[in-house]
Amino acid sequence: MATRKRRSLFVAVSVNFMAASRDRPFYIGKPLQYSEASLLEWIRSGGALPFLVPDLRDRDALDETAEHFDGLVLSGGADVSPTSYREEPIRPEWSGDASRDAYEIALLDAFRRHDKPVLGVCRGHQLLNVALGGTLYQDLVQQGVAVRPHRDAEIYDELNHGLRIQPGSWLHELYGVENAITNSIHHQGVKDLAPGLEPAAWSEEGIVEAIRDPKARFTVGVQWHPEWMKKDAQGHLDSAPLLQAFLAACRESASPAE
Repeated sequence: MATRKRRSLFVAVSVNFMAASRDRPFYIGKPLQYSEASLLEWIRSGGALPFLVPDLRDRDALDETAEHFDGLVLSGGADVSPTSYREEPIRPEWSGDASRDAYEIALLDAFRRHDKPVLGVCRGHQLLNVALGGTLYQDLVQQGVAVRPHRDAEIYDELNHGLRIQPGSWLHELYGVENAITNSIHHQGVKDLAPGLEPAAWSEEGIVEAIRDPKARFTVGVQWHPEWMKKDAQGHLDSAPLLQAFLAACRESASPAE
């Protein structure tokens, strides 16, 4: 009897929003929903097929999406809006994107209702904390939490800092180290951790850099961008173990091939 070929894993990826503008030379006056390519390539490198999920709004459509996909990646991008965690922006430029927040929170809720794996990357890590009842620092330096910036537009993903990993945590089990280096491309950060979430790693200043819901199949957030990690750099976390852990959880949740 012929062995049935196992289907590929289908991973949903949340999109970035770009408001309509007449000041750009393409799609003039049209709103955009898009992704940066490296994240999709990183997911594909693990053998899964990534698909962008637009702003669906409708609960039935969201539930159908969660039912048919094997996991969800909440991508990086614009600031989470302070209004999403019941604060007002300290500065106008920190107002974030409340529309995207609402879209991703609804998407996250649907995947959690179906007990599907979720991985939050950078903004996605912060959004996960906010969606489950936590808050953020609007700016780590201005609010006195960080000594040095965690985001530098000039060197961007070349900026890095040390990471302290909790012994015995899921992240420690993945990597087997208590100290590492990650890239740093954010100016917001976790303030009040959402009820039920567990921290697994911190920056040198004590900023939470990795979180997990221990009661879920796989609900994890990391403050760094694993898809941009330099795996050959001394002390940097290889992104492969994190991706493989996520995809292993996706495989457990996948429907049998038809």
